[in-house]
Amino acid sequence: MRARLVRLQLLVSLLVVSLSPLTAGGLASAGPGEIAYAQLEASVNPVTKDYVLRVLRIAEEEGAALVILRLDTPGGLVSSTKEIVDALLNSRVPIVVWVGPAGAWAASAGTFITIAAHVAAMAEGATIGAAHPVSLAPSGERPQPQPQPQGEDKEGPGEGGQGPQGGAVAEKITNFTAEWARQIAEVRGRNPDWAERAVRESVTAGAQEALELGIIDLIANSLDELLEKLDGYALPDGRVLVTEGVALIEKPMSWRERMLNYLADPNLVYILLTLGLLALTYEFLSPTIGIGFVVGGISLLLAFMGLQILPINVVGLGLIVFGVLLMVLDAFTPTHGILTTGGVISLLVGSFTLFNIPDPALQLSIWNVLVTVGAITAVFVFILGKGLMAQKRAPVTGLEGMVGAVGVAKEPLSAQGKGRVLVHGEYWWAVPADRDETIAAGEEVVVERVDNGKLYVRRRR
Repeated sequence: MRARLVRLQLLVSLLVVSLSPLTAGGLASAGPGEIAYAQLEASVNPVTKDYVLRVLRIAEEEGAALVILRLDTPGGLVSSTKEIVDALLNSRVPIVVWVGPAGAWAASAGTFITIAAHVAAMAEGATIGAAHPVSLAPSGERPQPQPQPQGEDKEGPGEGGQGPQGGAVAEKITNFTAEWARQIAEVRGRNPDWAERAVRESVTAGAQEALELGIIDLIANSLDELLEKLDGYALPDGRVLVTEGVALIEKPMSWRERMLNYLADPNLVYILLTLGLLALTYEFLSPTIGIGFVVGGISLLLAFMGLQILPINVVGLGLIVFGVLLMVLDAFTPTHGILTTGGVISLLVGSFTLFNIPDPALQLSIWNVLVTVGAITAVFVFILGKGLMAQKRAPVTGLEGMVGAVGVAKEPLSAQGKGRVLVHGEYWWAVPADRDETIAAGEEVVVERVDNGKLYVRRRR
């Protein structure tokens, strides 16, 4: 018990450390007149958002001449995208967003970020667009559309099989997001009609088409080519960019930001969470501190760090913990799999409702859930099966273990008098189980039952 209390205290201490506020990593300083170069090569999440905002803030504080953001993203969270777009629209330092190199994406959230830049550029082979909101935004991130006149809401099923009310809300979200894209494009003098279609119709465009449609300003296949074309480029506000002879200072993510960015992947967080719960369950059921505590503690703490970054459903997290608890209880109670079945259902429901993420780029993979829950179920079914087999196995120790044992009568046995028999190398008082039977000394006997320390035996046939 004391060892378990020590383990619990250690775990609580580690949880306090992991749940402390995330501190920002350092960035190299850009001197006055220099070009700050940052790369967003991941999903748009709270970690990458903080990284981009810090680069922009330091660029303004240090008086940088220009910020170049290389973008390659499949999309991301609504709230993080909005904060980046707001920073781009209000930045005093000119910002260039370059979707490159070839094969890069500015999908979904990346579309808003690209059209919000002072200068938008793409490499040949890059793609922009597909910004349609696939479902309602998570709680706390939902845009608030303007009320529509009565009668405009459509009746009938909404998106994803929702009812009339769900379909109306989804339509309002789409309308609001489309208008937001249109306003950003108009502020930057870009094609507002295409920006709206990217939201409503999920249209996409390559570099050449985007240039022709007025979505971007330049095509550049490399950073050097981009710098060359930016030299002497006149912004709509009259400022002229100068890049020739200007130092380019790269602003990479710190190691801490990179680690947190990995933990922004819900699939990794989900695996760490389930692994941590199972390992700690095993550890608390064992008498000593071992590898289960180390693996489970580290996995669970890393999972909690990821859960701080991603929008989660607390009920879903509770269902996962409850599901594991049910499976553990089934290993110690004779329910013959009822609790394990309930645990599997709880795990599945909790897993599919754990994250409030509408963007497919950040959603939990269904195969990840099925494989993980399947593996956990297989482990507990194996443990449960072994327990049931142990219950059915005949006792081999104690008085119950004497039943069925073979011995030798050392004295005559009859109903009128007891005699000694040798069983398992020990002498016992015994009488015939059948009162009409008489057993002679030297005959082999089989124990049928034990009562008050006396054996009831029959002649071995």
